[in-house]
Amino acid sequence: MATVEQQNITGMAGLHRVCKNLQAGQCLLGLDSGKQRWGIALSDDALRVALPLLQHERGKYTEDIRLLQRLVSERTIGGMIIGLPLHMDGSESPRAQAARQLARDIEAKLPTLKVALWDERLSSVAMQRAMIEEADLTRKKRRKSLDKLAANFILQGALDAIPRLHTSIESA
Repeated sequence: MATVEQQNITGMAGLHRVCKNLQAGQCLLGLDSGKQRWGIALSDDALRVALPLLQHERGKYTEDIRLLQRLVSERTIGGMIIGLPLHMDGSESPRAQAARQLARDIEAKLPTLKVALWDERLSSVAMQRAMIEEADLTRKKRRKSLDKLAANFILQGALDAIPRLHTSIESA
């Protein structure tokens, strides 16, 4: 079996890899992985709607991975979408390598779970703008939920692409 490094786990190819591994009734977990916090979102089992789940203050890496293991064991999660930090020109940011390593680590610790990396450009910016303009939240309140909303934005982007994925497979 090819490792995460040998496969294209980014974008539509990665999403296809995750979706073909899903069992009926399973949902997807979305992750916005930052240095200080992780935002986590969860899809419905119909793979149509993402919902913000939690914001996790990072600790030791092994404890962070244990949190994901616990979530997967407690819920019917069949795949994961991790935000891939890209520059506006599409090139990878320095944090992109950390996201790739995280994907490798998750698949090693949770071998039944497939992971895809999804472009996260502007996810935090979009959520911050929404919290300022629409919800009129203070900076302190925004900090408490920005990452889980960014994870929700990333996951919803992947969920919205699933119908296009099926269309492109059928026409191929």
